[in-house]
Amino acid sequence: MWFTRKDKNPQDSEQTAENSSAAETCTAEKPATRKPATRKKGAEIEQAAEHFLKRQGLKAVTRNYTIRGGEIDLIMRHGKVLVFVEVRYRASQSHGSGAESITHHKQQRLLKTARHYLQQHYGANPPDCRFDVMSGSGQPVQFEWLQNVFG
Repeated sequence: MWFTRKDKNPQDSEQTAENSSAAETCTAEKPATRKPATRKKGAEIEQAAEHFLKRQGLKAVTRNYTIRGGEIDLIMRHGKVLVFVEVRYRASQSHGSGAESITHHKQQRLLKTARHYLQQHYGANPPDCRFDVMSGSGQPVQFEWLQNVFG
């Protein structure tokens, strides 16, 4: 169980030391949805994508901007344009490219997250923006950089 009840009745607190320590260990965080190896691989792919984009002249602003219900992998600047970057990776393209895996629902989550970022950092004066996709595949990773994909 990844949560603890906060509404315990004080009369129910007659626990043995054994039960008490077991209850304390139940306060662990919510379990991860992906395996550690998958998260590590994802972080490596995002880092490689960021390095690729830096070599193309973009400047890093932030990584993994997260709100409830959405995340943007990379936020970068390309001149005066703020670029929201979604990084997708497929080991094999037998099921399509990484870019093809971005559903309409995922696009809506990206747009919501970008709006939140812009409101928090720019208020009523947002800069010009675009959404790019870094679609990677293979080993070593080969990237396809798709610019202004939602525009």
